[in-house]
Amino acid sequence: MRFSRIACSGPPRFGCHLERADGWHDPPIASSLGAFGRRSGYDEEAVIPELYRRVTAACRTLVGDSCELVLVNKGSRDKTWPTLQMPAHRDDRVVAVDLSRNHGHQLALSAGLSLARGERILVIDADLQDPPELLSDMMQLMDDGADVVYGQRVGRDGETWFKKVSARTFYRLLLRMTDVPIPRDTGDFRLMNRQVVDALLAMPEYQRFIRGMVPWIGFRQVPLRYHPDNRFAGETKYPLGKMLAFALDAITGFSTVPLRASIYFSSFFVELAGLLVIYTHCLIGFIPE
Repeated sequence: MRFSRIACSGPPRFGCHLERADGWHDPPIASSLGAFGRRSGYDEEAVIPELYRRVTAACRTLVGDSCELVLVNKGSRDKTWPTLQMPAHRDDRVVAVDLSRNHGHQLALSAGLSLARGERILVIDADLQDPPELLSDMMQLMDDGADVVYGQRVGRDGETWFKKVSARTFYRLLLRMTDVPIPRDTGDFRLMNRQVVDALLAMPEYQRFIRGMVPWIGFRQVPLRYHPDNRFAGETKYPLGKMLAFALDAITGFSTVPLRASIYFSSFFVELAGLLVIYTHCLIGFIPE
């Protein structure tokens, strides 16, 4: 079987290489999207075989062979990309994508979503903390009328005290600062139908916060509460600087509070400067010649 490697771009624009079988058929019923890279840590190649096994098993139980698995590599420095190519070479339902550099987790997800062809698309992190087997429950909720089914975590076992406190504080603060109903204790783990994904991809934002963009779009969105698993392999290496940048993108993208605060502060300092000018002129007027 021949494979093609092509350059691709889309909204938002980024460079990538894509590897897939040439002989594809009709669009599948379900697509599953996983992202690999430095956000999740090192040694990601250890996760790939288990992710491939569990996700494909969950999909085929529900829709048979009418499924695909889109795997996005976003800047891994280990053997993740060669390992991703292995299932792509032996299974024509697997699409392996290698981004030209690490554009960040949100743009990596956007790249994968732009290539997913299914009528229903599952977004799942590569570390397997989100069980792929929950797809059957998500599909049932979507059969009952939901357009988006998002995973809502019950507990955060296996995470550090700092990560638990910072995540809890971030979502509570974000909810107070924005009118968008962003669910608490959620990540990117969610099942979306084709209409929602098309609307998401049509949004022009470059600094993307998908966890907020999906609720902003609307449609019927329902939660699926679950207990996350521990990481299957590797170690989380998400530095504080990136966590703060991610939070800043979310707050500035979905809240007018920072803009209003900057206006209030600037107005205050302009008035203060004006008062200082008046005070200075008064002092000069009282200085004897």
